[in-house]
Amino acid sequence: MSPSQRRDWLRRRLQDGPVLVAPGVFDALSARLVEVCGFEAVYASGGAIARTLGFPDLGLVSLCEVAEVLRRVCRATRLPVVADADTGYGGLLNVHRTVREWEEAGAAALHLEDQTLPKRCGQYEGIRLVSPEEMAARVRAAVEARRDGLVVIARTDARAVEGLEAAVGRANVYAEAGAEALFVQGLRSLEEVAEVAHRLRRPLAVNVPSGARWRPDELQEAGCRLAIYAGELQRAALAAVRKVAERLRTQGFVDAADLVPEDERDSLVDTHLWRALADRYGG
Repeated sequence: MSPSQRRDWLRRRLQDGPVLVAPGVFDALSARLVEVCGFEAVYASGGAIARTLGFPDLGLVSLCEVAEVLRRVCRATRLPVVADADTGYGGLLNVHRTVREWEEAGAAALHLEDQTLPKRCGQYEGIRLVSPEEMAARVRAAVEARRDGLVVIARTDARAVEGLEAAVGRANVYAEAGAEALFVQGLRSLEEVAEVAHRLRRPLAVNVPSGARWRPDELQEAGCRLAIYAGELQRAALAAVRKVAERLRTQGFVDAADLVPEDERDSLVDTHLWRALADRYGG
């Protein structure tokens, strides 16, 4: 599918069909692996991308740094990419540019959040929010900036700061400003998911809490349309790398059983196709 077709597909899927599960990726290789595993979408996690670049999720990574990673992710997969855009990286002009950059990178959707600058990970304490009116202006700027059907999702972090009632109220304000889906961060139970989904004017996206055993059918029944797993893949990768690194340090060698086979690794990056092309070119 072309980027436009992926955006149209995602828009339809958010309105109708089973809940869309999107694991969080942080580079081209993790995006390709998610596709091979049979998922239908990927989530380009801003926090995971920041950590891959060596920074915490505290608004320290720039628009251009994230855009470059996003371009690589979108090139690596045929799946629609839902991309984190933090607060838009500045004022309303910055929001406008962010939408253009994310659209040109190939993202199917982005989400903007209602935190102040600098923002911080939604699981951290000390989150501060802009007014609903300021966030609504961000949403309107994003909707106006798009040129090729990018899906605009509005995120609110109000659950942890102002409570559930305020989060629902803010989300519906953002819907009126033009958001096509609403991402309510910090929901703590399937009962909360169901309550929020019932009260929202747009499809609900949920960041599934770490360790929560919410099955897709349960999320579907609760009314969730998009289930994001932002940090699980990166944390799993860190655990695997640490395990092998510690064994290498203590034993002096690595067991093959701890590693993905080389042919599986090579297949993820289409080594056979590139080698065939090299043979055609005689190189």
